[in-house]
Amino acid sequence: MMRTALLVIDVQNDYFPDGAFPLWNAEKTLANITNAIVRAREHDIEIIHVQHIANPENGASPFFNEGSEGVKIHASILAAAPNAPIIIKRYADAFLKTNLEQVLKERNVSKLLVCGMMTQNCVTHTAISKSADKYQVSILKDCCTTVTEMIHEIALDAVGNRVELIGSLDEF
Repeated sequence: MMRTALLVIDVQNDYFPDGAFPLWNAEKTLANITNAIVRAREHDIEIIHVQHIANPENGASPFFNEGSEGVKIHASILAAAPNAPIIIKRYADAFLKTNLEQVLKERNVSKLLVCGMMTQNCVTHTAISKSADKYQVSILKDCCTTVTEMIHEIALDAVGNRVELIGSLDEF
C-alpha cells in the first residue's frame, strides 16, 4: 500500500524571533505546520522532520551551527511528532546526500506534502529535486515562510508550474 508523507523542513530555532535569522510570519507558519501535523497524524500520513546543520568544514555559519540552540528543531514541532524520523541535511535539497529516499522507500511513500522554511530555498529545492520526480509532490503553501512575504509569494508562483500548491486545510 502506497502512502503519503509530510516533510517538515527546517523549522528550527534560528528562524524565530530570538534566533540568528528570524523569518517573516514564523509564528503563524509554526501554528499552521503544527496543525498540519495533527491532521496528517489523523489521516495516517507519515511525518518526517528535516533538519539543516551547517557544514563545519565551511567554517562558522551565520546560523544552524552544530551544537547551537538555533540549530535545534522547534520544540512545538517535535512535540507534535515526537517519533518522526529526522533527516539531517547540509544542502537546500533534502534528498542530496541524505537518507531521505531510503526512509521514504521503507515507508512505501508515493506522495509528498512539503512544508517548512525557507520557501524559496529548501522547500522549493526539495519539491523540485530530480529525486522527487518519482513522487506526487505538493507544497502546503500556508505552511511555508521565508525572509519576506514578497519572496515567499514569488517563490510559490515560480514553483507552482512544477508542483501542486495546496492549503493546509485542503484535502490531502
